[in-house]
Amino acid sequence: MNALADKVLDLLKKQKRVAGMVHNQSMPRQAIVETLVQRQHLAELKTLLQQLPVTDIASLLDTLPIEDGQQLWPLIDQGRQNDVLWEVTDERRDALADGREPVFNESQMNAFVLVDGRLQQIPIEGRKNLQGASPIWIDLLGASKAERTYVGSHFGLTLPDPDELTDLETSARFQIEDNGDIHLHSNFLLDREGLSRSVPVAFILHKGMLFSLRNEDLPVFRLQRRRARTQPGYVSDCTDVLLDLFGADVEYSADSLEDIYATLGKVGHQVLSEAISDQEAAGILGAIAEEEDLNGRIRGNILDTQRAINFLIRSKTMAPAQLDDGSQILRNIDSLNSHTSFLFDKINFLMDATIGFININQNRRINQLTVFGVVFTPINILAGMGGMSEFSMMTQGIPWPIAYGAFLVGAAMIGVLTFTGLKRLETRHLKLKKSR
Repeated sequence: MNALADKVLDLLKKQKRVAGMVHNQSMPRQAIVETLVQRQHLAELKTLLQQLPVTDIASLLDTLPIEDGQQLWPLIDQGRQNDVLWEVTDERRDALADGREPVFNESQMNAFVLVDGRLQQIPIEGRKNLQGASPIWIDLLGASKAERTYVGSHFGLTLPDPDELTDLETSARFQIEDNGDIHLHSNFLLDREGLSRSVPVAFILHKGMLFSLRNEDLPVFRLQRRRARTQPGYVSDCTDVLLDLFGADVEYSADSLEDIYATLGKVGHQVLSEAISDQEAAGILGAIAEEEDLNGRIRGNILDTQRAINFLIRSKTMAPAQLDDGSQILRNIDSLNSHTSFLFDKINFLMDATIGFININQNRRINQLTVFGVVFTPINILAGMGGMSEFSMMTQGIPWPIAYGAFLVGAAMIGVLTFTGLKRLETRHLKLKKSR
């Protein structure tokens, strides 16, 4: 228990002492004083409870005398009371909340049974709804530790937090337990504009049931539920559900690859245009970098799926028809691997071409600076001569406005002649290059 919990205990003890002292003393308006003191302590307790984690609040309620627990219960925010009810014991829950049961949020738990070859969702709103249920698939989305603990204990297994498994080595992501349970940890692609990423999902095959745990909503799971509900015979057991989820993830990755093709096609038209500015090149490089990152995520995602399917095939737990489905998924993955390799080559080509245009623009500016330098070199020499005393001696007797005006006109003519000569040389060089 942390320091905040200790403060709650100290505050409860202090409240009892102060309340006893005020009650035993005879003073004017004693009832008002008692009320004010009590309100102050309750406000402090409520502030402390808002800062405490749910698990610490539940530990306090389980260890405190029932009178103190009943005093703290109304001070807990309504939005957190349900989470606390998952953590406290059944006896303390009955005493504090009059038998109120904790409930699942609508998006946190979906349970499905197989009816006439179709998946049918059964309503799971609280603990009592699990009694007697025999689903083949239980999908937990963003479930708390207490919810995972209860669901796992109800079905006789331990349900992990998928985000805590991200650092596992590849060999530890797929394993068969001594009791025959199959544990898989795989990444599923979430492709949103500007927010594409891989979402970890934990799977457990336990006694004919598939448990899937994730902390983010994924379109692949929505697609799977819709297909299984509308197409009879689409799934026959929990392994079929798992294979179809992996297959849908491969299809989702293929759709994302098509989007990359379309984006790179637009970028290619820009890159292969006659000329692009530095600002346009910077935008093109940014778009290429985003598509390269997404392509890399897709490749990593399908390779992870490939390892999971290979593990299921080696586990020798699938029926012949399921082995055929797994082999088909592997063939689809092989075809996608070739597409991702082609896209990497295309991305590298477009990036090199864009950088080449940037270099051409820089060379053009340097060439312009070189021309200006050559043009003004004779003028600089004449300017240096004009600043010497010999020029004054040479123009002695000529009014200085006329002398210096003629000097400026001569310098300008030399500059024009130099520039014209350079342009003619460049034109002649281009003609000779074309004739070859």
